[in-house]
Amino acid sequence: MNALTLRDLSGMPEFVQAEALQHLVWGEDDSADPADLMMVIQHEGGLVAGAFEQDELIGYVFGFPTRDRSIQHSHRLAVSPSWRGRGLALQLKHYQRRWCLERGIELVRWTFDPLRHINAHLNVCRLGVTASTYLTDYYGAMKGINAGLSSDRLLAEWHLNSPRVIALAQGSHVPLSTREASDSPSFTIKIPADLDALIAHDQVGAMAMRMQVREELIRHFTAGFCITDYDPLRFEYHLTKSVR
Repeated sequence: MNALTLRDLSGMPEFVQAEALQHLVWGEDDSADPADLMMVIQHEGGLVAGAFEQDELIGYVFGFPTRDRSIQHSHRLAVSPSWRGRGLALQLKHYQRRWCLERGIELVRWTFDPLRHINAHLNVCRLGVTASTYLTDYYGAMKGINAGLSSDRLLAEWHLNSPRVIALAQGSHVPLSTREASDSPSFTIKIPADLDALIAHDQVGAMAMRMQVREELIRHFTAGFCITDYDPLRFEYHLTKSVR
């Protein structure tokens, strides 16, 4: 197996590969970010980086500046289906973290579907993001793999210099059972183990799950709670009053 190289994209052919990778991951019907737009955003201070096996782009991450120079919005993260399960998404996010810190960016935000286990596991459990904002039907009707459900999203907040994020980046992790020892109130919210399978076999049940999780998360967020962890074995978000 050839060694992987993680670096910023360079030259229009590589941005064209990134556009094609989006269709491969999210489906041909999904609206991909155009190659020329990503190139211009990179030129103006955004991040478009990829993982390469020789000259083939097998994963990429795309983020752009916000009105606050210390905050980046991370818009896309994609890994080729043949490379899933090998930790490449985590490597790309660690690359993004280093890139941002070198430029004085301390907070990265992005959205993700609260019902997708794979995203909750990566974002909350392995990267250490928190979430306390629920965006109802954020993108409107969607196509590709996201078709069939309202496009509800959580706003992830990745505080790059928080103690937990630093510990996770260094390979350490406080066991969930230890963190639960606090006397402060907490709640758990369960999500499906496989959202795509649920949609395929029981779309009515998938929509019912969407509505249930939406109601529970909005209620707890309004009461001042925040998603601070995720149990990948029980498929449960953990909510506490702590925001870091």
